[in-house]
Amino acid sequence: MNSVHETFARQGIVRTRDDRVLGGVCAGLARRFGTDPWAVRALFGATLVALPGSQLLVYPLLWVLVPDEAATSAETHPAV
Repeated sequence: MNSVHETFARQGIVRTRDDRVLGGVCAGLARRFGTDPWAVRALFGATLVALPGSQLLVYPLLWVLVPDEAATSAETHPAV
């Protein structure tokens, strides 16, 4: 699991602490791709309408796999 977290963190995909509504997944993806978090949330909502149930599986999976911003910064900047 740590290798998955490290891979996402290296790619700049982390669950943010700011702009978080539920788990911070959409806000983290928006930050990574340089767009507004509400645009990503709207895209998630649109795919939920187009493919019912799809996001009910994808969002929780990303919530588990994408590391939290606070945990990532604590690993890269340990306390002295």
